[in-house]
Amino acid sequence: MSHHIEDLLAQWKQFPKDDWVLAVITNIQGSSYRKTGAMMLFHALGKSIGLVSGGCLEGDLLRHAQRSLQQDQAINVTYDASDESDASHQLGCGGIVDLLLIPVTPNNNYLHLETLRQQLQHGQCEFHIPLVKTGTPSTSVNTQVVPTNAQVHDPKASFINPSDSQVKTLAIPFRPRFHLAIFGGGLDAQPLAKLALQLGWAVSVFDQRSSYAHPINFVDTKIIKDPISSLPSSVLNKVDAVVVMQHNLGLDALAIKLIASNSPAYIALLGPRHRRDQVFAKANVSLSDFSGYFSAPAGFDIGGELPESIALSILAESHALLHGKLPLYE
Repeated sequence: MSHHIEDLLAQWKQFPKDDWVLAVITNIQGSSYRKTGAMMLFHALGKSIGLVSGGCLEGDLLRHAQRSLQQDQAINVTYDASDESDASHQLGCGGIVDLLLIPVTPNNNYLHLETLRQQLQHGQCEFHIPLVKTGTPSTSVNTQVVPTNAQVHDPKASFINPSDSQVKTLAIPFRPRFHLAIFGGGLDAQPLAKLALQLGWAVSVFDQRSSYAHPINFVDTKIIKDPISSLPSSVLNKVDAVVVMQHNLGLDALAIKLIASNSPAYIALLGPRHRRDQVFAKANVSLSDFSGYFSAPAGFDIGGELPESIALSILAESHALLHGKLPLYE
């Protein structure tokens, strides 16, 4: 299970009426494993979902979460790894991390976590959390889910001051999980799909051939067996990255033509540069037909040749682009 917000909320949804505490990073100074807006959940019996550090703070946070539940109050906690007297000094990150812990109860509408879960199935949104003081009753904590049309790949949390409140609010933008489409359901596509799922991405596999893309080899993925020529361009409307790896010139050309009519943010085609030119010629397209980043040969050159290495190189490149870390976004 990944630590994507949708996976956290899916686990919480299994027992929504149990006693839970939401922990959120409200501010950081210096170095920190997670950033402002990172969230996790603690169950009254000790189970935790998600993380707000590399595993360093969660054990101690559980103790504060249990106190928050017992008192039915919000609690502010600070870990100062730059202070030798602080318990977190030995963690080595060197930063200061502020967190807010809030009981999730029916009296505060379960902090509207169900609304957040449902909204993320439709599009991007902001989750507004008031930065209340320690001792504030949980019933006084009013969160809000605000849909947004902003198309941001790697959103950052910010602070706002609502006109109807004296309390500063943390606005945490969330987007639905990234969606990877793979054209080709062969052996080399399996580690690519598996790694993307571990990242918390949604994965769709397209392969019209009867001997490929069997469900047993692509667990938790959507498999489309329709002929590529019959697919509407809208099938890629909510796709962020596409990898074409059918090892068939004709099928790859059909896939590339379909992709050109939609052009996701990242497109990768397996094979050397001259094969890309052959596929383009057969599909009657050119590089200028794609508004997204086109990678051929696919992925970063990390020196690997086995399917697992190729999957790593492709996912690393697409991940970097979708998070604004490639030169294209500089």
